[in-house]
Amino acid sequence: MVNDPVGDFIIQLKNAGMVRKSTVSIPYSKLKNAIADKLVEAGFIASTDKHGKKVKKTLDITLKYTPEGTHQIQGVERVSKPGRRLYLGVAEIFPVKFGRGKRILSTPVGILTGEEAKEKNVGGEELFIIW
Repeated sequence: MVNDPVGDFIIQLKNAGMVRKSTVSIPYSKLKNAIADKLVEAGFIASTDKHGKKVKKTLDITLKYTPEGTHQIQGVERVSKPGRRLYLGVAEIFPVKFGRGKRILSTPVGILTGEEAKEKNVGGEELFIIW
C-alpha cells in the first residue's frame, strides 16, 4: 500500500538514475503526470509517455543523463509529507542550491516551479526540492 505517491515517485526516479536505467515505468495519476511534465520543462528528465487504458495506465519516463554519464537528478528532498503539510507564501520562495535546483509547488494555478510561482505571485504547498 502506497501512502505517499509523490515521495515514491521522486525516489523511484532518483534510484533508477543511480543504477543507470534508461526508462522507469510507474502507475499513472494526473498529479504524477503534471509533476513529470514540470520536470521535463526544468530539464531533469527527458520525456514522458502514458500507456494503457482505464485502471492499468502507466507513466513511462525516459531519464536524462549528462554527457559524462551522470544522472541529471543529483538529489531530492520531500518537504511536505502526508503527516505534515508545509505551505509557502510568495515571499517565502527562495532559490534552491544557488539556482541549480528547483522547488516544486502545488498551487491553485497548478503544479509550478518556485520561479514560476513567484512570477505568477501565487503560493502553495511545497511538494519537494530537486537538484
